[in-house]
Amino acid sequence: MSRRLISSGSPFEKIAGYSRAVVDGDFCFVAGTTGTDPATKTMPSDVTEQTRNCFKTIAAALKEGGFAMTDVIRATYYVTDAKDFDAVFAVCGETFGDIRPAATIVAVSALYKPEMKVEIEVTAKKRSA
Repeated sequence: MSRRLISSGSPFEKIAGYSRAVVDGDFCFVAGTTGTDPATKTMPSDVTEQTRNCFKTIAAALKEGGFAMTDVIRATYYVTDAKDFDAVFAVCGETFGDIRPAATIVAVSALYKPEMKVEIEVTAKKRSA
């Protein structure tokens, strides 16, 4: 089995000693991903847009590793305010619709920076042909 590291190019990956994703055999483990806009590198204030950005970054990491969103089998959502659960759930429904991975949502007291409202991590497994 080969192990391959996927980077988003963020300098923080080297500083903090992590990879955006790790491909190991038929699995891809995507690290906790916050809502920075992948194009502008800015953090929107809206939790809905942050959640959409999380999924854009996750989809790009999965694609680079040879996976797709349809391969996601597990998702964990960390949200800084339980009042935002419904907004996060709405974007999850848009994204995962019929995929329906096993999932957990947790309210946390804070993320790395105060403007971060949501962080998402996923695990994907290649489907057998």
